[in-house]
Amino acid sequence: MGAGTCGKGSACGCSAGPARDLPEDAALDACSGGEAFALRVLGDSMEPEFREGEIIVIEPEGLASDGSFVLAWHAGEWIFRQLRRDGTQWRLQALNPAYPAAPPIDLAAVRGVVIQKAVPGRRRASKRYI
Repeated sequence: MGAGTCGKGSACGCSAGPARDLPEDAALDACSGGEAFALRVLGDSMEPEFREGEIIVIEPEGLASDGSFVLAWHAGEWIFRQLRRDGTQWRLQALNPAYPAAPPIDLAAVRGVVIQKAVPGRRRASKRYI
């Protein structure tokens, strides 16, 4: 994912300074928590649904459920994955089978839900997830 001034992406518009200079909670508090923000997909872990370079829009207060695409704080970094229920536990699953599933997580790690994706330069290639 691309980095913005607060770690939420360039669409945030805050003036917090790079996320790597802030503790995880401070990076979250640097911008208004209720505003949607955009990130650029990096890597191939979420292919074929999300390709590198596409833009995803995250709703911080979105309802996460089984199958939702989410942004989560996991193992000291931000991760974009699909939220999957495994019995009574929750996991973050990459769509690309070359990437292993993360160990079970607490739902508090989920910090936002993907509500839309867009392909730069191709307006008709946008897709909504709500």
